[in-house]
Amino acid sequence: MPEAVNPWQSALVFSPNLQEELSYPRFLRAPRVAETYRQRGLAARQQDDFETAIAALKTAVVLAPRHVPGYVLLGWTQHLVGDREAAIATLNQALYRDDEHVPALNALGIAYLVHGDIDAAIATHTQAKTLNSANEIAYYNLSLAYQRLPDLAAAIAHADRATELEPYNPHPWVALALAHWSNADGNAAAAAYQQALQLDGRYYEADHLEHLLRAGFSAEQITQVDAIRTQL
Repeated sequence: MPEAVNPWQSALVFSPNLQEELSYPRFLRAPRVAETYRQRGLAARQQDDFETAIAALKTAVVLAPRHVPGYVLLGWTQHLVGDREAAIATLNQALYRDDEHVPALNALGIAYLVHGDIDAAIATHTQAKTLNSANEIAYYNLSLAYQRLPDLAAAIAHADRATELEPYNPHPWVALALAHWSNADGNAAAAAYQQALQLDGRYYEADHLEHLLRAGFSAEQITQVDAIRTQL
């Protein structure tokens, strides 16, 4: 027989805000100290000391649990170190507190994309671009996501918009080249890649393409970009 439910237990149903209040009582909160830990975490991250960075940023979140950018910093650092599950969980905590926080949506969309969850990446970045129509990050990553579906018309359209919003960043131009290449338009692919080369000549070198892994490209997409490079 199922265990009887104590009536006192059934009454203990707390609202999410009250649950957070119990988890993070006010006397433990210290926003100014949290900022010190955030700066310490960023400094450690710049030195590639990710263990120290994550520990400091976690402490900052505990000390300022309603400071949404703190979750974004922590989640993005977890993403950089390759802990995708933790990054996704942290960034979803940020969005639980503010579901229209565009930097959190951008970071979560990238984490989903790198994790290979293309549908979630598209949904998240679509929400981000809806909230901010000048959000180059969302358009750029949507191009990479649609290329992987594939939905090449959408990939081209989103990459093209990303180049309009941030013409001096080579990454959208490489994404546009990839989308055109996948659409069997070698001339358009070469023209877009030439734009990337004008901005950063390192894209002439095959070794530099590995850098695209940190820019949201998959290993397969990098192989395709290399094919574009060798055809120039």
